[in-house]
Amino acid sequence: MKSLRYLALAAAFVLSFAVAASAAAPNCSKKINSFDFVVDYSGSMMMQNKQLKQDKVIVAKNVLQRINSAIPALDYNGGLHTITPNGVIIPQGPWDRAAMSAGIDKLKSGFQIFGRMTGMGTGLQKYEPFISSMQTPSAIILVTDGDNNRGVNVVDVARQLYANQRDLTIHIVSLADNAKGEAIIKELAALNPDTIVVRGEELATSDAAVERFVLAVFCKDEDVIVLRGVHFAFDSYALDSKAQGILDEAATLIKANPNKHVVLTGWTDYIGSDAYNMVLSQNRANAVKKYLEKQGIPASRMTAIGRGKSFKYDNHTEEGRYMNRRVEITFD
Repeated sequence: MKSLRYLALAAAFVLSFAVAASAAAPNCSKKINSFDFVVDYSGSMMMQNKQLKQDKVIVAKNVLQRINSAIPALDYNGGLHTITPNGVIIPQGPWDRAAMSAGIDKLKSGFQIFGRMTGMGTGLQKYEPFISSMQTPSAIILVTDGDNNRGVNVVDVARQLYANQRDLTIHIVSLADNAKGEAIIKELAALNPDTIVVRGEELATSDAAVERFVLAVFCKDEDVIVLRGVHFAFDSYALDSKAQGILDEAATLIKANPNKHVVLTGWTDYIGSDAYNMVLSQNRANAVKKYLEKQGIPASRMTAIGRGKSFKYDNHTEEGRYMNRRVEITFD
C-alpha cells in the first residue's frame, strides 16, 4: 500500500506549508538541495500570451516571482539563468528570497522577435557544465514555450543531461501556444517520471496552483493532509456533498493507519472579528470530526482545534479567502 507520506485524493489533498514570503514552513522538509530557474529568452517568448494579454516573458517573470515567494524558508541553493541567448542573472549560491526577487525583476521584454531563431537545445547543452556543479538532488525549473527551430534537438540534450547527472529533475512551466511547442514539452516530460509540467497561465492566476507546484518540487512528503476540497461557504460550517465525498476517502486512509492520532484544524478568512472567527473555525473542525465519527473513526483518535483567521492565502482575493476557509488533517 502506498505510504501516507504522499497523498493526493483526487487532487484534493496537498501537503501544508505557509505560502507567504515571510512565513516559515514547519511542515516542509527539503526534497532538493539546489534549484535553478532557467528562462527561455528567445524571440517567440517576446510574443504575447493570448490568454493573459502579456508578452510570454512577462508572464514568466510574474510566475517566477510567485514561485519564489512561496518557496519554504530553508537553506536551498538557487540561481537564475537564461537560454537563447544564454545569460547569468543570479549564479548558483545560497538562495535568498529578496535577492532572487531582484534578479527576476531584471527579466525584460521588448527584444527583437523576428529573425531570432530559437536554439533551446544548444542553449541547454552549453548549460550542462554548470548543472553538473549543482548540489544534488537538484531541480531545473525551465520556463519555455517549447519552440526549438535551430541547433541540436533539445530532447536529445535533456536525455544526455539525465544520463550524465544524477538526482536531477527538469520541471517545466509551459507557455506553449502551438502544436510543435506542446509536442516538445511533452517529449521532455516523458524523459523523467518525476517531471512536473504546469501551465504558466495557471501559476500566474492561482495561488493553489503555485502551492501545489512548490510543494511537489521543493518539499518531501509529510504527514499532513490539507482538505483542499473541504472548503466552506462564507460564515458557514456546513459540509456539502463534495466535502463529504472527500471525507469518505479521508476516513479510509485514517482507518488504514490505526496507530496515528488525528488532529483536525479549522480556519477562517480574515473577515469579521477575531473572537467570532475563532468560534467559527472551531465549528468547522467539529463538523469534520462529527462526519468522520459517522464514518467509523473513533472520537478518541481525533482532536478538533479552531485556529481562527488564516493568512496562508491572499485574503484580498475571493479565491484566497475561499481557500483560507478550510480544515486540515494532521497525523501525529
